[in-house]
Amino acid sequence: MSKLLPPNFDSRVREAVIHFWSGRLSSAVISQEGGRGSVIGGKNLDGFSELIREVALFCGIPTENILVTGKSRLTLPGYFRPTKMWDSLVVLKGRLVAAFELKSQVGPSFGNNFNNRSEESIGSATDFWTAHRENAFTIADGSSLFEMNDSKPPFLGYMMLLEECPRSTSRVRLDETHFKVSPEFVDSSYAKRYELLVERLVAEKLYSSACLILSDKESGGSTGKFSSPKLTLSPKNLFADFAAALLSAKETY
Repeated sequence: MSKLLPPNFDSRVREAVIHFWSGRLSSAVISQEGGRGSVIGGKNLDGFSELIREVALFCGIPTENILVTGKSRLTLPGYFRPTKMWDSLVVLKGRLVAAFELKSQVGPSFGNNFNNRSEESIGSATDFWTAHRENAFTIADGSSLFEMNDSKPPFLGYMMLLEECPRSTSRVRLDETHFKVSPEFVDSSYAKRYELLVERLVAEKLYSSACLILSDKESGGSTGKFSSPKLTLSPKNLFADFAAALLSAKETY
């Protein structure tokens, strides 16, 4: 393990995957019993929020500057909308250093959900960077401890956890009524489409770094087993980029 990440990083990712699937199971049981399973569904990725906190602590960021809970504490101004709540933030000496979006998709409705996740990720990033350009991320009381151009661009991270199952890994038919679809999408599975999405979100500089985690509910829920289609889309790559951004900000500020 590199010096950027805690020595137990790999096991902590597996623990976060187990937490995700156990949370999904609990939500399903409560929903079947007439409760509001969707209310606690957002907590399924809390294991990854905790991993963000642990990596930031390992990099020497004070605990009070690492925000992973609390709606108001995780809310930032937008440009096309008033505010947006992110999943985790790092705010250091009045500067926004990092923000994370954590998403997941479990079947059966992969088609509509893929389109929704694509639109959300692109829209949130566009709103974020436009707000940043307009100097929206200043100290809450309106005062400023630094010049407008005295900050590095924040690190914006994106993680998608996708259920690995026959419906997500099988080829999907495309409609090409008027024009031909880009060839890389032809006969692609939803897993492949997510791979292209996440890769292009970074290539187009909408996110600083991103990862795609594939996991099936049986082995993922019991042992935390997961995979990523490429090393550059792995959790280790995402969190190493995150750690590097934190260390750079820590040295600079």
